[in-house]
Amino acid sequence: MRIAYFDCFSGISGDMILGALIDAGLDIEELKSELKKLKLTGYDISTKRTEKKGISGTKFEVIVLEKHQERHLSDIFEIIEHSSLDRKIKNKAKDVFSALAKVEAEIHNQPVEKVHFHEVGAIDALIDIVGVMIGMQKLNIEQVVASKLHVGTGFVQCAHGTLPVPAPATLKLLSNVPIYSTGIENELVTPTGAAIITTLCENFGDIPSMKVEKIGYGAGSRDLPIPNMLRVLIGDSKIEPIEDRVLLLETNIDDMNPQFYDYVMEVLFQKGAKDVFLTPIHMKKNRPGVILSVISPLNKKDELLDVLFAETTTLGIRISEVIKRQKLERKIETVDTQFGKVNVKISFTGGKIRDIVPEYEECKKIAQEYQLPIKQVYEEVKREALEKQK
Repeated sequence: MRIAYFDCFSGISGDMILGALIDAGLDIEELKSELKKLKLTGYDISTKRTEKKGISGTKFEVIVLEKHQERHLSDIFEIIEHSSLDRKIKNKAKDVFSALAKVEAEIHNQPVEKVHFHEVGAIDALIDIVGVMIGMQKLNIEQVVASKLHVGTGFVQCAHGTLPVPAPATLKLLSNVPIYSTGIENELVTPTGAAIITTLCENFGDIPSMKVEKIGYGAGSRDLPIPNMLRVLIGDSKIEPIEDRVLLLETNIDDMNPQFYDYVMEVLFQKGAKDVFLTPIHMKKNRPGVILSVISPLNKKDELLDVLFAETTTLGIRISEVIKRQKLERKIETVDTQFGKVNVKISFTGGKIRDIVPEYEECKKIAQEYQLPIKQVYEEVKREALEKQK
């Protein structure tokens, strides 16, 4: 599995992420070519080698040639959707802006659709966010891991006035993410940087077991007491099992229409749940009920809690302490079969294939289309996928 580990010893921002990716091998001309698909004008891009406290890296900068307008989330979505970018890039970029809009709406007590993007709605933020997603795809990065985030302290000037560091939007985005400060009076983690890394990254902690192939340094704008750099390590993980951290959300329910569970589970998965399952139980007065359990990434807790409170009859949810989970390395591949292109999940142990699992919904559609038993479709897709891995 191709891994990018972001070492945020001096914080993180959108331009620092792009600088680090370019420093690690992302082709700048290829990036510019992809960004042209946004059909934006009034900007230019520059990169240069620079040095911070004895460490050299790449400084990425968006030069805005025209005064930018304030935008709503719908305006940004329209720009992204009307581009000819790859669908995965579009979706990830929209996820970042959605996260930013949600926290701004909560902080300023207004509907999401009314939020004005000031700093983050400018051309430079669109370039930073979309550019990072392009870089992830071009460098074939399948998993993102990051260190604890160094956030700084003090105050920062923005469109809303003087705000404490971390800025309220940044701090809200970093809920359930390990952060620290060493007293450096500067904004080290920007809202854009926080939104990007929490959207891409499921696990924050030490460097995972990996074979490092590329190292990149993305430079920040300010001169600090420490090197103002973001470091990225890119390589392959061959050692299994991989360990990550998750939350367990659970609630007992005995008074909900059982037909609703299908919809609730679907929405939970859409919002980022790693797994959802039901366990039958007997509750007080011997009433039959279920335990609804949700495995949640650290950064998805609030969204998943919102779904549980809105879509079920629960009055309370148990949140277990962060637990460690070991998992096999896995990846999704699209394989050509006699039925057309089908996605399969491939898991590995020590770099060797452990199992190949065709996607059920795709096998179901094929079985219906070809009027074949689903077990026949499943086994044939699995066989052809295995042959292509040899």
